Formats: sequence, C-alpha cells, structure tokens
Amino acid sequence: MRDVAIIGVGQTEVGEHWDVSLRHLALYALQAAMTDAGVNRVDSLYVGNMLSGELTGQEHLGALVADFAGLRGIEAFKIEAACGSGAAALRLGYVAVAGGLADIVVVVGVEKMTDALGPDATSALAMAADGDYEAAQGVSFVAINAMLMRRYMHDYGYPHRDFATFAINAHKNAVNNPHAMFKFPVTAERFARAKMICDPINLLDSSPICDGAAAVVLAPADAARTLSAAPVRIAASAIGTDTVAVHDRRDPMVLDGAILSSNRAYEQAGITPDDVDLFELHDAFSIMAALSLESAGFAEKGQGLRVAMEDEIGIEGRIPITTMGGLKARGHPVGATGIYQVVEVVQQLRGLAGANQVPGARWGMAQNIGGSGATVVTHILEKME
Repeated sequence: MRDVAIIGVGQTEVGEHWDVSLRHLALYALQAAMTDAGVNRVDSLYVGNMLSGELTGQEHLGALVADFAGLRGIEAFKIEAACGSGAAALRLGYVAVAGGLADIVVVVGVEKMTDALGPDATSALAMAADGDYEAAQGVSFVAINAMLMRRYMHDYGYPHRDFATFAINAHKNAVNNPHAMFKFPVTAERFARAKMICDPINLLDSSPICDGAAAVVLAPADAARTLSAAPVRIAASAIGTDTVAVHDRRDPMVLDGAILSSNRAYEQAGITPDDVDLFELHDAFSIMAALSLESAGFAEKGQGLRVAMEDEIGIEGRIPITTMGGLKARGHPVGATGIYQVVEVVQQLRGLAGANQVPGARWGMAQNIGGSGATVVTHILEKME
C-alpha cells in the first residue's frame, strides 16, 4: 500500500444555481482542482452523488463528467452512499492510488437539488432512510432527526435553546467563507424565534437544500512534492456502517457506524482524538453534531451538546468544528458535502483558511454521514512538512 496525498482542491460556491447544470457544476470544481494540482490528465475519476437520477433525470455521471471535462476514455464511476456519497467516492479514489491501480485520480462530489420542488426533494432525501419501515410510513428525514433530538433532550435534560451554539458557531465561520451559502451571523435570540420545521427541529437547526460541487486530486505521497507545493497526506480513510432504520439500532443515541469509522481511522493514522486539531463533522441537523462529537471520541455520551455550550468548538477552542460554516451555513449539497469537508480541511492544513484559520493545524478530520448514521466515512489528513 502506498501513502496517498491530496495535491489539488477546487469548489464552487454553494447556493441555488438556477442557470448552471449538474455537469457544469462538476466541471467547474474539477477544473479548479486540476489547475490547483497542476495536472491536465488523470487516470481515474470518481463522482460522488446521491440524487442525480431522482432530481435531474441523469444517471451515468462517471462517463458524463469525464466526457464533458475532456477526459473521455478514462475509468469513471458514480458512487452513491446517500449523504455520504462524496466521502465514499474519495475512499475509492484513495484505494485506487494506495493500491497502485492509478497514479493520478480526481474525485468530484456534485449535487443539483434546487431545480426540484420542495416536496420532491424531501421525498428524494427520504430514500436514505429505510424504504419499508421508515419512508413508507410517511417519516421524512427531518422527522427522523426530530425524534432523535427529542429523545436526546429527554434523556439528558437539555432544553431546545441549548442547541443554538451549533448554529451560531457555523454561521460565524461562514461569514468568512466566500463559497458558503449563508454568509451572515445568527444570535441565540434569532435561533429561538426561528420557524419550527418538525418539533423540536427549527429552521436554524437544519442544513439547506442547495447545489454545489467540490473536487480533490490524489497522487502517491512520495511523488506529491514534485507535483504540488503544499500536498496534504491522507493519513486514514475508514468506513463504518450501522442499520439503516434507527429503530433497529442497539441504542438510538449512539452512532455505532461513526464509532467504528472513527476508531478505524485513529488506528490507521496512529493518533487519538486528542491529536486532532479540527473536526469537520456532519451537522445536517444540530442533533447530528452533538451525536458526532460523542461518537468520534470528543465527548462522553450525553455531553456533546455540553462541549458546544462551553465554547470548545470555536476556532480557538479545544476541538474546532464547522470551521468554514459546515453543512448548516456553508450548505449541504448532499453528494458533494463529503468533498467540501475535505477541501476545507486541506485549506486549514495549508494555512489558507484566512480569518478562520485554526492556529498550528497539523491534523484534520472530516466525517461524512450517509442517512441517519448507516454509512459513516472518516478521513484524517496530515500536513506534510
């Protein structure tokens, strides 16, 4: 197995791209990453996407994007793992380079969601849940997370207002991210007044439906220095899975897939949670941020929210999260999210995060969750000296 490095990154602004097609979004991110890497050809292309067939009527994205980007003839596939599709695609790109099957690989995550009506997008997202025992009973994805949040509040005695810190932190960081969808701050008062979506989840607990694309270029680490002035090593790439239906889990308040994925990543990288300088977690809803902090080893069970309330998640905190806005404020174009997270970690390790720079960042961790915790993909990146 060869060590693998990221030698180029690219991203589009997240938002409502009414006049930009799915293939164009993918192209813009891919071209930006290849330009950053200084390469004009790659061996393989992996496209992370969840909903192209359902919302845009387009499947076969591997060949489509390869052709449109002038890479016709190379190996190219679409990878789907619900909201974890982006990181799952990166995992396969990593395996290809680590295993010597390819030398230069580009991975692009892309999603086009806003052309669909709201109810259609909600129904499409519900396909990440159990079709027979959750979605068919009329349970939307936000409803599943609302039940988890209600149970968390009941078990550990938190009022809903305590979750405001996650949104406040995410929006504060998004202000300085030119690619974020919501570049404005929010307050605890605004959080308390936000429209209720599915009690207890309100609008500011929730990530938006949006469009976007992000990409990374991979190469063997031993050659990375000749290709890039600032390569970043992928120190770990790991996946853990759990039941798709929440009611089948041993404990709905524990993300076993995240525990497995995190622990495998820590072992592969040879580090512990104490070594991680920043954590780009999957804050699709505020409750997922709390559960992720606990499952990844940054808080005890029931204390993930407490970590946020005690201001440990800010740029200067013990474990900075959502450093460029996260899913909540940067936006959550589902199949692209896992790549956006990795791009943002690379920015931090390169020292290019501007006003949001985590001081002295050497180790960064990105965790992308598919469904309500059924597929969890964790990558740990290390700054190459």
